[in-house]
Amino acid sequence: MTTTSSDGEPSGCIVGFSTQCSIVPPRYLVCISKVNHTYFASESSDSVALHLIGRDQVPLASLFAETSGDTVDKFARCEWRTGATGAPILCESAAWLEGRIIRRWSVGDHQALLVRPVDGGAGSHRDVLTAQSAPHFRPGHPAPG
Repeated sequence: MTTTSSDGEPSGCIVGFSTQCSIVPPRYLVCISKVNHTYFASESSDSVALHLIGRDQVPLASLFAETSGDTVDKFARCEWRTGATGAPILCESAAWLEGRIIRRWSVGDHQALLVRPVDGGAGSHRDVLTAQSAPHFRPGHPAPG
């Protein structure tokens, strides 16, 4: 997930929980850890972008999973552009979706964001990196709790 804080700083991380949750109207649910740098950036944002990372993009996945925006400028290390809502769109992915945050609520140690899609598209990578196919990543922040 990527977002831009109110001061214009792009932020992003790997999320553990996301799903399409409605067909009509289309809605996506994404949950982000409350100890994550991107969580704090998303609190002042009205939009996010979700990306499916290609199976051959393990270094990119590692950048967003194993480093923290508290100490690393992830966006200086990858190609990206600003999307229609202002959210950062990674130039290399298998697919992406950009949307407006229409509701937030606490779901324990994560914050749930209900997202209304605005734009999206297919990328140049065909096979998707999944939790099962990815190497074990060490999170940039320890798990909450």
